[in-house]
Amino acid sequence: MRDPRYDVLFEPMQIGPVTAKNRFYQVPHCNGGGYRDPSAAAAMRGIKAEGGWGVIFTEQTEMHHSSEIAPFIELRLWEDKDIPMLGKMAGKMKEHGALAGIQLAYSGINGPNLYTKEVPMAVSAMPIRTFTNDPVQARALDKQDIRDLRRWFVNAAQRSKRAGFDLICLYGAHGFGIFQHFLSRATNQRSDEYGGSLENRARFVNEVIADMRDAVGDSMGITLRVSLDETIGDLGFSNAELRDFIEMNRDLPDLWDLAQGTWEDCSGPSRFKEEAAQEQLVRGIHDLTSKPIVGVGRFTSPDVMARMVRQGVLDFIGCARPSIADPFLPKKIDEGRIEDIRECIGCNICITGDMTMSISRCTQNPTFMEEWRKGWHPERMNAKGTSQSVLVVGAGPAGLEATRALAERGYDVALAEAGTALGGRVARERLLPGLSAWGRVVDYRAYQIGQKPNVETYFDSALDADSILEFGFENICIATGAKWRRDGVSRQHVVPFPTDAAMPVYTPDDLMAGRLPGGKVVIYDDDHYYMGGVLAELLASNGALVSLVTPSAYVSDWTVNTLEQHTIHRRLAQMGVQIVLNRGVVEIGADHVVTNCTYTDQLTPVACDAVVLVSSRIETNGVYRALKDRQVEWADAGIKTVQIIGDANAPGPIAWATYAGHRYARELDGDDIGDALPFRREIAELAQD
Repeated sequence: MRDPRYDVLFEPMQIGPVTAKNRFYQVPHCNGGGYRDPSAAAAMRGIKAEGGWGVIFTEQTEMHHSSEIAPFIELRLWEDKDIPMLGKMAGKMKEHGALAGIQLAYSGINGPNLYTKEVPMAVSAMPIRTFTNDPVQARALDKQDIRDLRRWFVNAAQRSKRAGFDLICLYGAHGFGIFQHFLSRATNQRSDEYGGSLENRARFVNEVIADMRDAVGDSMGITLRVSLDETIGDLGFSNAELRDFIEMNRDLPDLWDLAQGTWEDCSGPSRFKEEAAQEQLVRGIHDLTSKPIVGVGRFTSPDVMARMVRQGVLDFIGCARPSIADPFLPKKIDEGRIEDIRECIGCNICITGDMTMSISRCTQNPTFMEEWRKGWHPERMNAKGTSQSVLVVGAGPAGLEATRALAERGYDVALAEAGTALGGRVARERLLPGLSAWGRVVDYRAYQIGQKPNVETYFDSALDADSILEFGFENICIATGAKWRRDGVSRQHVVPFPTDAAMPVYTPDDLMAGRLPGGKVVIYDDDHYYMGGVLAELLASNGALVSLVTPSAYVSDWTVNTLEQHTIHRRLAQMGVQIVLNRGVVEIGADHVVTNCTYTDQLTPVACDAVVLVSSRIETNGVYRALKDRQVEWADAGIKTVQIIGDANAPGPIAWATYAGHRYARELDGDDIGDALPFRREIAELAQD
């Protein structure tokens, strides 16, 4: 039964000529699939339709070949040949009554055209702005180019209609879309009727929407995604100017889609951005327009969602990451199952799929982008196999997910944990600065397991091979995790380097256990993800004088892919952390470390009182190895399978661990597929020469 407090979220809402069945609005988001994996992306959107979303959008769809962002893999609508692929997606979106939307993008200053080799065109002639600083410049659109561009948008709109979409989103936010480029003085330096005053800078979007309304407006709603604030001062498109723009064009689109000016600001991780972080930038805009408004803010709480609507801040609750973590979020609210929602933790691992041009993952939802490839459903497990019982050793993220999913299949599961709490690494990492939301990985699974009569949990149970062989379980799942190395072996060093025993040396495990060094501390970060930066913040906030040394050119290098690298660097610098880039550590002395330049190998001693090694992790797999050594005894002990998963098998991010646990549960008692691929893939049809 739905709580009546949330009834407002389920009211139908009109968007131009079409009506959404509720206020849950999946805004456009990438997924690493794009034109390469269209069936996988279509199935993923279809699952959201089944989960109750009222509006579902594609990711960025390149609408013309003269502006593309290779190597990044998005959708394409360049010609009629693209319609069937997108039509399949629209059909999946609409199967359960959702409105299907397509986001049309012309990247302009962001499109290097590395694939098409076309000369990029932008509002003004400028160097291309990309994540990789491609050495390419764009030429300015002339009047004929603008007329062509208007026609191309109409062509794309008509193709979108033929593909079966109900809504079009014109992309002009995050710095990525041509509409923001026209509106912002930072990218619009024209002196003709398309530049200068706000009225002139708004001319192009007015023309395009008028053109599209004439072409498809009788049956399709037209939405405009615009920047809330570029946050670059007077030169940029500010929140004040956005309000002037909306007031000046109050009825321009059928819906205003409001998002922060940069992707990093809009989709910042939970470490730096709270839920509803953009509320103040949106509040009051509704007074300037009669059209509905959608906004985002990593909404996970139905109370916050309902408040946004009741207070007139938003008409639609826009979600990207929360719709990934739980595609059934609307249905669970509707059915009064709030406690069953898999809340987004804001780790941004989903975004790394797009940034690395690979298939996206989700820490909370391991079925994300596997709906078509592996046939995984986020709410339904496959039927139980022939065996009955499973012993899961280790209650970290891999063991917890394996236990939860196995119980859903109907197995009798015993979960043995050597410690006194569930969660493994997550139970420790959630206590670090900014990572409290990551604890939802444990909280969700602990609650779900607690509801299962076929799960027994045992604490203080450090099992060995003898005890496991005596228990009589048919299947043994080893999920015993990993520990941080104390010898510095990682990328720079493949063997331990010289270390004086007089120097106190710490690992992240020591710090997470409460053993914090003081004085002058050198953190040697050869891991390059979040841990080094988080520990630097922890120690600096406790009064230590911290130097973070890394062989990379960036602190927390890989967090470029989670949209937080700049924020990490800025925060550490503001806290007084000395950031030493392009230098490794080659020796630890009694009162100093010796660093080396990664280019010249020039050596420099750095005095310190303690060293923290953030290098790599080593698997805790002793029990597994012992069982494998005694494989001849398995049959007599009633054991059919022994498998190792998660960090105990190969350390990785938490999303890798939950995926491993889920995969183990899905595949237990499955058929032997031999050398066949364990997933489906889409192969392009060869052209007939």
